[in-house]
Amino acid sequence: MMMDFVQLGLGRWLHVISGVMWIGLLYYFNFVQVPALAEAAKDGTGAGITKHVAPRALFWFRWSAVATWVFGAMILSKHFFDAFLFLKPAYYPIGVGAWLGTIMIVNVWFLIWPNQQKILGMVQANDEEKATARRVALLASRTNTMLSIPMLFFMTASGGVFRTAVFG
Repeated sequence: MMMDFVQLGLGRWLHVISGVMWIGLLYYFNFVQVPALAEAAKDGTGAGITKHVAPRALFWFRWSAVATWVFGAMILSKHFFDAFLFLKPAYYPIGVGAWLGTIMIVNVWFLIWPNQQKILGMVQANDEEKATARRVALLASRTNTMLSIPMLFFMTASGGVFRTAVFG
């Protein structure tokens, strides 16, 4: 009973809270920061964003992605492979959500973050490398924004199915 509370109660809330932070920051970057930096570039006022806001936001963005994924895996626990490998039909919806979330976290850590480090000057890069980094980071971030919609649908739609499959 206590394990059920930790796994499905506390784990679910931590999954939701970290997911809200992750997707909230994703939307912030795509709908607020990117357009603001484009405007700031015109008058040279973007230094405050790139020096102080972006690195902090990217820190929370990266680690909330990890927390979301880990807490989601914790909720699934012994059913993780059933969902992730589509072994049982009852787990198909959560499996799709888990795969979309996995693709998104890979984008965060292997495309967005390394390229943002170049853009923000945390890693040495010439102007051409920075231009490429901007494009790659933008496309990966926009891809994650689009994937977040079906991911959220499948993860929330599967809640009742998951509870029924686990607890009967």
